[in-house]
Amino acid sequence: MKNRIEEIRNEKGIRQEELAKQMGVSRQTISSLENGRYNPSILLAHKIAQFFEMTIEEVFLFEEE
Repeated sequence: MKNRIEEIRNEKGIRQEELAKQMGVSRQTISSLENGRYNPSILLAHKIAQFFEMTIEEVFLFEEE
């Protein structure tokens, strides 16, 4: 699953550390999400989308193989 976290975060001027703190996760988790090495739980995906005031589908790109 791909996502737009880095793009959206940069548009809003938010550092990885700040997003991580708001989400209650490590900066490494945010980095792993952005690089596609980690798929979030539905709860974390929801929290990230809410933080950005977007829908999950606007942040996370679901691709069928």
